Amino acid sequence: MNLRFPYKGKNLGMALSEQPELTTPHINNMRPRDVLANRLRGGQRPGLDKWGAGTQIGAAEQPVVCMVVVSSVA
Repeated sequence: MNLRFPYKGKNLGMALSEQPELTTPHINNMRPRDVLANRLRGGQRPGLDKWGAGTQIGAAEQPVVCMVVVSSVA
């Protein structure tokens, strides 16, 4: 049996029996390309680092310096 990594990503738009080739409905936190080796082999996404000292944003160590509101008109 030849199993290939679904490097075309996640697809929730079709029934499981009609799934396009090299896609899957069951994948989370994965990336298709190895960043260091630059090859298709699948791998887990790296974890996220905490920002700042881990204290509440707006505390003395991490003051809020700017707040912006963005809106658009179609």
